[in-house]
Amino acid sequence: MQRVIRVGEQEMIYTLRRSHRARHMRVTIYYNGNVIVTAPRRIHQSFVEQFLTSKSSWILKKLAYVRSHGSVPIRRVSKQDYARYKMSARFLAEHRLYHFNTAYGLSYGHIFIRNQATRWGSCSGGGNLNFNYRIALLPPHLSDYIIVHELCHIAELNHSRKFWDLVGKTIPHYAEARRELRRYGL
Repeated sequence: MQRVIRVGEQEMIYTLRRSHRARHMRVTIYYNGNVIVTAPRRIHQSFVEQFLTSKSSWILKKLAYVRSHGSVPIRRVSKQDYARYKMSARFLAEHRLYHFNTAYGLSYGHIFIRNQATRWGSCSGGGNLNFNYRIALLPPHLSDYIIVHELCHIAELNHSRKFWDLVGKTIPHYAEARRELRRYGL
């Protein structure tokens, strides 16, 4: 359900999604400028508006960034295309992991390719690596960054200085890749 809230001198349109699984309120800003608020079912509308007001400077800053920098949306694909891209992503992930792991010598578990809505990749505590099938649609230097990022989480399950030093071992310009990846907004 779309709603409007006045923030300072601006009106902000947002979509409110109520979820029985949500435990906290969350704001998501998409590459196209859509603002989505996810809230637990029983939260009163006045609390939602209070929450948005408290986050308004952050939201307006992010919206200004999205409008000024634009984005490169990755299109949705058919089931047939998804199967093909998933296979390509698996091949890419397996081969690039093998390549980069020669520098790290880490032991990882299974590789999973998923259709995740908000993540490019993740690493489980058990050492399994998950990648979004859309890594097959990215420029090679960005998919390499994602693969190395998740591989380094095997050694460091955080984003500490030690973790970033590990990433920098094979992707020295990781900060630039990270910024560029934001343009492809999931």
